[in-house]
Amino acid sequence: MSVGAAALVDRVGQSWLSRTSGNGEVHGQELAILRRLALISSVALFVVPAGLSFITSPAVALPAGVATVCAGFLFSAVGSIALSRQRPLARSPEAVVVEHRDLMLEAAFGLVLLLDPQGNVTTVGGRDRSEFLSWMHDPTGRGFVEQIHVSDRIVFLQAIDVLRQGRDAYGADLRLERSAVVGGDEQFVHIRMELTARRDGEGRLTAIIAQLRDISQDQKLREDAARKTAEAESANDAKSRFLAAVSHELRTPLNAILGFSDILSGEYFGKLENDRQREYVGLIRQSGAHLLSVVNTMLDMSKIEAGRYELLLESFSIEDSISTCEAMLGLQAKEKGLTLTSRIQRGLGDIVADQRALQQILINLVGNAIKFTDTGGAITIDAALTDGMLKLSIGDTGIGIASERLASLGQPFVQIQNDYTRRYAGTGLGLSLVKGLVGLHGGSFSIASAPGEGTVITILIPFDGSGVAAMQPVDVNRTVDFPPRLKHTVEIDEGRNKEGMNGPAKAKIA
Repeated sequence: MSVGAAALVDRVGQSWLSRTSGNGEVHGQELAILRRLALISSVALFVVPAGLSFITSPAVALPAGVATVCAGFLFSAVGSIALSRQRPLARSPEAVVVEHRDLMLEAAFGLVLLLDPQGNVTTVGGRDRSEFLSWMHDPTGRGFVEQIHVSDRIVFLQAIDVLRQGRDAYGADLRLERSAVVGGDEQFVHIRMELTARRDGEGRLTAIIAQLRDISQDQKLREDAARKTAEAESANDAKSRFLAAVSHELRTPLNAILGFSDILSGEYFGKLENDRQREYVGLIRQSGAHLLSVVNTMLDMSKIEAGRYELLLESFSIEDSISTCEAMLGLQAKEKGLTLTSRIQRGLGDIVADQRALQQILINLVGNAIKFTDTGGAITIDAALTDGMLKLSIGDTGIGIASERLASLGQPFVQIQNDYTRRYAGTGLGLSLVKGLVGLHGGSFSIASAPGEGTVITILIPFDGSGVAAMQPVDVNRTVDFPPRLKHTVEIDEGRNKEGMNGPAKAKIA
């Protein structure tokens, strides 16, 4: 009986709702409201008249109760249906998931692929789908894997395996083959593929979302940058080889010039006729010695840049090195009217370093200070021990350097160009050599200067020699070519022909 009553309510309700909905559509939610109201009203038909009979006579209570229940049913039905139609209908979670997935497939940038756990494509989407499919074959099924470059397929399979092992996301760079090469297009397109795993409640991999982006332009820029870097390194290596070769070739005739000029000035094979001849021989000897100093500096710089400069560590007194420097350059400073002094911390002790290199650092820095300080100026050499570091400071009251030009000092063949410095000879290698020698000792180099106020150069070197990098053992039986030759030239040429290599390979000095 209850089933028949419910069917009667559904038929009457559908007939009424179809006429009032406007589009003839009847929602199950509205029918459910009518069923609940009909059930409540059927109970109220007995309860309300019975209650009224206690207040008034049964002849009045029965029609009044029935009328009240019917009116309440009608008002409740109309109000509930109207209120439900003003609220949007609730959608099932499955419908929401499907809608979100479709939105992702259509709106996400690039090409979006849904893969099964074996890597087969089940669905294709993405905002740029039409652009990708214009040069690709159909990627569904195994079509995507077959378009991957042969050497990159292992990368794709490894990415799938990483997700199977528990990773939630993974990225890889691949090359996809074009279906047809037109004009100057490359046969393969470089893409970046981002993979995201989808798992069930037990953590098993059920699907993979792959988002593809074309990175051909980025790859081209990287290749151009790598090629230019390799060319710059090759040019730098060639420059170092050239300096080494020129320096070596110049030292041989210079030794002869210096030797014969010493013989002439000593008048071992006969007296010179006049003082003018003696003066000329002295000038030849002085110019040759200066040129030899420049050549030696160039050779040392080429060794440092090629990584072939070997430090010979030994224990020696820094005070003796400073005294030697003062003895060598004191006369030059005195002739120019300069005061050269030194201040050494008491009990400084012996330092562990390359004595020749440290002596060269002092001579270069003090020589520069003398060159760029006017008559009446002063030059000081300070030495002290600070936190296990030897601190050497060479200060002068010379012309100084503008702050915007300090950064360029210390670069090979760079001089601060102004009317003053152009009057003095130099290669611009002095400070560069000093920085290189300090760097080999594991130290630091700093300059503080101001135009017209002078310059202070400070050097910090580990006192115990701990900053010197360990030297590689040298095979004394190995034949060494000079000038140095590029290492592994044949191997580099073969490497350029290998698949996937772009641009020239790096060259190193042997």
